[in-house]
Amino acid sequence: MSDRKPVEAAPAVKVVPPGEGRAGQLAPGIGVVFKIDGADAGGALSIVEHPFEVGALVPPHVHTLEDEISIVLEGQIGFRSEDQEVVLGPGGYIVKPRGEVHAMWNAGSTPARMIEVISPAGFEGFFRELSDLTATGPVELPAIAELAERYELPFAEPDWLPDVIARYNLKPPPHG
Repeated sequence: MSDRKPVEAAPAVKVVPPGEGRAGQLAPGIGVVFKIDGADAGGALSIVEHPFEVGALVPPHVHTLEDEISIVLEGQIGFRSEDQEVVLGPGGYIVKPRGEVHAMWNAGSTPARMIEVISPAGFEGFFRELSDLTATGPVELPAIAELAERYELPFAEPDWLPDVIARYNLKPPPHG
């Protein structure tokens, strides 16, 4: 007898042709393309795609409710989760477990792109709300902080961040 617990079945077939999906901006140099929402997958997971411009950095943060699996499609993307750092090229995978401070960045000299699998689903709502905010213009820090708090996503400033920024010539988003 298996110990596996069933999750809710997907409600219907969903097809997302190559190059399609609602697109938006999360921060300078970091985009999002929505592929599979939690509602499409019975709540088990969601999938988004993130394009990274050269020098782009996703600031250090902690997921408290979900794990993330990243798959690099193009370019070179650096990942740091706690004390483990790696740069992956196309075809590279990494699991970033909940509860660990982690960051991602474009580690190369060309644009990069990755798929993000989020399990369980729900955090894609943060990306949707943030991209809705950025679509209207620059977003003030208090609005981002309030959104992050609702999704239980604390940001962090680990002591390794300045070194990563310097080594990869990154352009961190403004913070306060």
